[in-house]
Amino acid sequence: MTNEQYHEFIQSYEDAKQILLTRLDVLNHNLYGESSSKPIHHIQHRIKKKKSLEEKLKKKGKEPSVMNAKDYLQDIAGIRVICYFVDDIYNLVEILKSQSDLIMIRERDYIAEPKPNGYRSYHVIVGVPVYCLDGMEYFPVEIQFRTMSMDFWASMEHRISYKKEIEDRELLAAELREYANMLVEIEKRFEQHNEQHRYKGYQE
Repeated sequence: MTNEQYHEFIQSYEDAKQILLTRLDVLNHNLYGESSSKPIHHIQHRIKKKKSLEEKLKKKGKEPSVMNAKDYLQDIAGIRVICYFVDDIYNLVEILKSQSDLIMIRERDYIAEPKPNGYRSYHVIVGVPVYCLDGMEYFPVEIQFRTMSMDFWASMEHRISYKKEIEDRELLAAELREYANMLVEIEKRFEQHNEQHRYKGYQE
């Protein structure tokens, strides 16, 4: 895959990502109606770099070509939505799933069922319609929904666990699970002060 091929290839994924970012911005302002409360604290986003894209294809045993990237990768475009409360996450996911122009390709609820290491998040892959001169095509965008505490834990776990030299990984894993459980309890206490539990409609 040449640099030129890569940049031409990712443009539609960039467009799909931008469409979803705009959609999420609208929801952030309108999800709770007249309330001044907003569900989203901040949003991060990225397009997978050429090198990362090629490495992932090689791990899958595929030739690092544009066609294989389109056929076998669904996380080329990625968005991470950091919310205040768990309810905000479920409300946003529910609204996105109800929008008829989007296709829900895959969803995984790691909040209800955390990973063994304590990781919590809500992952969805959404097919977004991108209109071109010769028609319309759906492109996948991966969205990870997290609360601020989930994002804090995931960031620290990534920083600590990926050190090359860790003497007792099992002990560290147990500690990280303990920290995740502590953050869950803290979240629950903050939830008691959350005035917005269900969305009240929105207008685009």
